[in-house]
Amino acid sequence: MTLELAERALGHTRGEAQATVVHERSLVSRFARSRPTQATAVDDTTVSILAVRDGHTGSAQTNDLSDTGLRDVAQRAGAAARAAAGAAAPDPGAYPGLPAPAPAGAHDGFDAVTAQLDPDSAGHALRAAFDACAARQLEAFGIWTAGEVQTAIASSTGVHAEDRVTDAYMKVIARDLDGRSGWGAGAASAITGLDPGAIAARAAAKVTRDEPGDLAPGEYQVVLGADAVGTLLDFLGSLAFNGLAHAEGRGALDGRLGTRVAASTINLSDSPRSARTLPRAFDAEGVPKASLALIQDGVAHGVVHDGRSAARAGAGARSTGHALAPGGAAEGPHPTNLVLGGGAVLDERELAQPIERGLYVTRLWYVNPVHEKQTLLTGMTRDGTFLIEDGVITRPLRDVRFTDSILRIMEATEALSAGQQLVSEADFYGRRFASGVVCPALRAHGFRVTGATTS
Repeated sequence: MTLELAERALGHTRGEAQATVVHERSLVSRFARSRPTQATAVDDTTVSILAVRDGHTGSAQTNDLSDTGLRDVAQRAGAAARAAAGAAAPDPGAYPGLPAPAPAGAHDGFDAVTAQLDPDSAGHALRAAFDACAARQLEAFGIWTAGEVQTAIASSTGVHAEDRVTDAYMKVIARDLDGRSGWGAGAASAITGLDPGAIAARAAAKVTRDEPGDLAPGEYQVVLGADAVGTLLDFLGSLAFNGLAHAEGRGALDGRLGTRVAASTINLSDSPRSARTLPRAFDAEGVPKASLALIQDGVAHGVVHDGRSAARAGAGARSTGHALAPGGAAEGPHPTNLVLGGGAVLDERELAQPIERGLYVTRLWYVNPVHEKQTLLTGMTRDGTFLIEDGVITRPLRDVRFTDSILRIMEATEALSAGQQLVSEADFYGRRFASGVVCPALRAHGFRVTGATTS
């Protein structure tokens, strides 16, 4: 149905154009203090038209699926492209044109049971989380969501592609009456990949009755849980692997490709076919997804491109299938299936054993770039920060502020856990686009604590 609609919309365009249809069906259930607080359901189809004129683009979208609505959105996109080209005349625009068709591989990112979107699944998940927290005299806060997204692209260059994916996500913050909190989260392409009770139990286990201590600013050995590592790697995707930033000399790997930028244990790729990722067959320009090595044995190997950033890079660069929007997103391309290979250490407790005095971090929060080219971030630890003493994760600490470079942490990495986790987030403020990072926990030295937090 979506591909037929895309082809019908394309029929109303003139010249070079792409029609994209996205059909989303999703459920969201939010909860606080171990009570449901909000439930929403989305069933929506959007048609977007991208028109190209002399290297300039114009776009428009609609929910009106009638011929009148499709004709109108095509005209608006065309008018926008002509206006952009006219305003810049006689200079051509930077967009190189829509890609030629290419076959996309199959993936296992669709689950029929999840696509049924049974509200009972949400009810059972919330009940399991509430019970797990209640067993520790704690209250549960968080979200459960699942969705199905169908995407179809038809273009004047001959692209005719259709994809169907599902995803599910749950996060639980367990909290006591004194405000102590713990975190647990899970994501998968199928609801059967989530264990709500286990997610809540992990969160509850991070809440202790001990009064949290303070940690003075300084550099510490650290064990970062997978949720914290995933946050860092997602930022690294924007700061280091964004092909547009790299082509413009703003990227963290400018002049560093082919050199060592991380410890030899770091092997990072964008791998849409890897187990536990949230795969897609193609990007927003219809370019097939494929695995791409980014860092191998600590050496930087590449960045990701959409059509626009590849044209900007020149010298034989081509799209790697990472467009976030038809015609390329203004902020450039981004890797959406990052996978960091695991190591030989069993788990987080074993990672902590060589540390005489350091800290364990469950997750990071309120993180912002300070110096993009240095991958320098500042943010806070949250929902489970603990002191490590004589190789053992011991008493809780008050959350701290950190200011550190992602690549410095990657260079300072001493060991990785064998187990990996899909780290994702479900703040879908616009069109649902589930993505995540598959990564292990890690141990690194010199983690820079720069202050305390106020909460």
